[in-house]
Amino acid sequence: MAMDGPVVQVRGEVTREVPPELARFAVTVTARGRDREATLTQLAERAAAVRVLLDGSDPAVARRETGDLWVRPQTKRSGERVVGWLGSVTTTVTVTDFTALGELMLRLADQDQVSVSGPWWELRPDSPVHREARHAAIRDALLRAREYAEALGARVTALIELADTGPVAGPMFARAAFAGGGGAGGGPPELELDPQPQTVQAAVQARFAISDPVLD
Repeated sequence: MAMDGPVVQVRGEVTREVPPELARFAVTVTARGRDREATLTQLAERAAAVRVLLDGSDPAVARRETGDLWVRPQTKRSGERVVGWLGSVTTTVTVTDFTALGELMLRLADQDQVSVSGPWWELRPDSPVHREARHAAIRDALLRAREYAEALGARVTALIELADTGPVAGPMFARAAFAGGGGAGGGPPELELDPQPQTVQAAVQARFAISDPVLD
């Protein structure tokens, strides 16, 4: 859009730290044995035990997804003779109730041949904090334009162009790894996790028309 008269171009931006809304962690079940069928059966039983634990954790568990399943033979270095089998299945768990997160992770890690890693802290993709940050960036751009115009003895008269140039915040994580050992007596210890604040950023590039400056 072309306009006659003076123009001021500014960048509006905002950076905020907000509490996370989601926590994700991974649960990996493994099985190893010399017999293929026995290894597969053992893997299925251990995966089923994890599912039972997760079923009993509703509504803290908002979502779970099986993302990585593999079974492979183990051979001797000197040849192709199979000497054993190794299997693994990984489930990604999404939790919204952070008060139950530490206990749930330790309960899962207390199972036989189960490892847990995470959590990864995130915001919901449709979180209103993104919209609020974009609005704040626009307000910042307008404020800057008015300040520049005021310094020139002018005023902002119209918006010419507005472009979104701000980055989107990515997930932050705090990694903790737990390996299950088979359910020691007394149950797992307590674990408190501190949610990591999420950085939300938004930025816009804006061009405004201003009235004629007073250059005295």
